[in-house]
Amino acid sequence: MQDRRDTQNRLFDEWPDRYDEWFQTPVGALVKRYESELLLDLLQPCQGETILDVGCGTGVFTIDILSFGPRIVGLEISRPMLMRTGQKAKGYPFDPIAGNMISLPFADSVFEKTVSMTALEFVEDARGAVRELFRVTKKGGTIVVTTLISLSTWATRRKQKAEKGHHLFKKMIFRSPDEMRRLAPVDGVIKTAIHFLKEDDPDIAPEIEKEGQKNILSTGAFLAARWVKP
Repeated sequence: MQDRRDTQNRLFDEWPDRYDEWFQTPVGALVKRYESELLLDLLQPCQGETILDVGCGTGVFTIDILSFGPRIVGLEISRPMLMRTGQKAKGYPFDPIAGNMISLPFADSVFEKTVSMTALEFVEDARGAVRELFRVTKKGGTIVVTTLISLSTWATRRKQKAEKGHHLFKKMIFRSPDEMRRLAPVDGVIKTAIHFLKEDDPDIAPEIEKEGQKNILSTGAFLAARWVKP
């Protein structure tokens, strides 16, 4: 198990710069905008509460959550990524912790809310990871998990690149909305976003996204699930 965790660490350690740079491209900025809007709509972060951010990466979305005034405990398996988040979060109530989402280093029922942003696709035991999120969340608290959906053209192209040897995409597991629903012990809300493609004109992409959300399509590249712990 330790060797496997070490492999995951190395997998993400080289990505902080490329990850941040992609979100600064025209299409990356649009993706970030719509993913953040959906995340915040489901999470509803509030002043003074404590939120666990599992797989916080380089803090691209962590900072958006922090802007609403909660304290965030950010857990990340890659130390270079965690350090990048810490740098961005200076001045905010942010506590970085290195760890793995399949075995969270926290007691039961300690967070008002938990969130995991596009980390589940790198976990085989998705049900176990979601169980851990429920475990550390207080009764009545919110759990939000986002992932990359299996039904989108984005996923199809990533799978094709994986077959050609892309080392990151080879590690990814794309799940459908129905598969995500079955991960939790309670019913939840499932929504998708990013209905445009990477090569679409950034000036036209917002209209494509608007239509996709209006028609409640389940084929957006980005899926977000929200559950409330009973």
